[in-house]
Order: sequence, then C-alpha cells, then structure tokens
Amino acid sequence: MMTVTRVEAIPPITGAGVEGMARTEYGRVADQLRSLAPDDWAKPTECPRWDVRAMAGHTTGMLATFTGYRTLMGTMRGATKAAKRSGGPMIDALTARQVADHAHLSTSELIARVDEVGPRTARWRATRPALFRRMPMKEEVGGAEETWRMGYLLDVILTRDPWMHRVDIARATGREIELTSEHDGRLVADVVAEWARRHGRPFHLVLTGPAGGGYVAGEGGEQLTVDAVEFCRTLSGRATGTGLLTQEVPF
Repeated sequence: MMTVTRVEAIPPITGAGVEGMARTEYGRVADQLRSLAPDDWAKPTECPRWDVRAMAGHTTGMLATFTGYRTLMGTMRGATKAAKRSGGPMIDALTARQVADHAHLSTSELIARVDEVGPRTARWRATRPALFRRMPMKEEVGGAEETWRMGYLLDVILTRDPWMHRVDIARATGREIELTSEHDGRLVADVVAEWARRHGRPFHLVLTGPAGGGYVAGEGGEQLTVDAVEFCRTLSGRATGTGLLTQEVPF
C-alpha cells in the first residue's frame, strides 16, 4: 500500500542534502552521456534549437558557472550584456554562451568535464554563506516576474535543471532514464511541495513510477494520478496540463 504524505511534512532540501543530491545528479548526467551511441548526440530534443549535444553543453556549462564567485560573476556580466544587445532574456543569452563555450569539446572531453567539475560544483553550491544566499534575483515563471533568493537557485533549481535535461535526453534518444526513490523521488517530492504552495488548493495526488508517491493537501480537492516524470514535465511546460496541472513550477 502506498504511503500518503501531507505536503506540509515534506522538508526543504537544505544543508548536506544539497551537496548529496547535486553529486548524485551530476554523476547520473555523466553516466547518461557515457551511455549514448554516436548518432544519439545529434538527435533533436524538446527544447527548441538544442540537439542532445547542445543540451549536454548547456548542462556542462551550468556546472562550470557555479564553481567560484569570479566565474559566476564574469559569466553573468557577459550574459547580461549579450541580452541587452539582443533584446532577449538574460537566461537565453547565458545558455547560448554555455553551449558555445563547450562546442569545441569532443563528446568524451565533455563527459570528462562533467566528471571533473561536478563534485566541485556540488560542494561550492552547498557551502555558500547566508549573505550570498539572501541576494535577490529576478526570474520569469509562467509569464510573471518573480524575485528569487540566490539560495533557492543554489539549493533547488541547479539540481532540477540537469534532472529535467536527463529526462529530455532520454526522450530524445529513446533510452531508459535512471530513477530511484531515494534521489529522484526526493527531488519530485520537493517539486510537489512547491507546486502545492504555489496554487494553495486541496488535492490528492498519486504519482506513479520509481520516483512517485502519494501526496495530499487539505481536504477534498482534485484527485490526480499521473506518472511522476510526466507530472514534472507538465509543470515545466513541456506537456499540457489541465486543472491544477496548469500551475507551473521552475526547473
């Protein structure tokens, strides 16, 4: 029988949990890339303009960005200037630079880069001081501008992003994705908790698959049963949802 968890009992991912989840996720990113066949790298993904190779370049670039203050600030300044020139969002300029900066690497060099930088990124993210974590930043979610704290980016988004791109690559290549309740289930539970906070309505949710579980908020409300990965894809905007599944969550 599936255990049902009340969403208010889901703890945030903080402290040592941040580093542990990041290390696991980055290791799985590298393992997934190692498993690809030569012709997999050119396959298109659900992210416009990105094939598998470009997506891997973005993921590697995002890891490398968060290894030190100088690297982070320099990268952000460059992306901000590029966004002003193009008139587009800063995040688009940032990801385009990450793809371009790693385009010269062979696939084996790219994988080696993830292996090398991943543990350093995980440690750096988890050990930033409170003052830095409180820094505000502007992001757009569902067409509305939000103010995030740097700690939210460090603790949550920078693990969700490569996780979702593992899903993208698995779908693009038709390969199975590695999922466990300990890692992926914990990440999905955190998504459920944020989704519940954002819409604030009662529900009973059953997520199926290795990363799934049962979740409830309030009394009554919408009854939902969906695959855990598809739940996250829908909240990310990659699939169309109805009812409470129209509430977006950042990835």
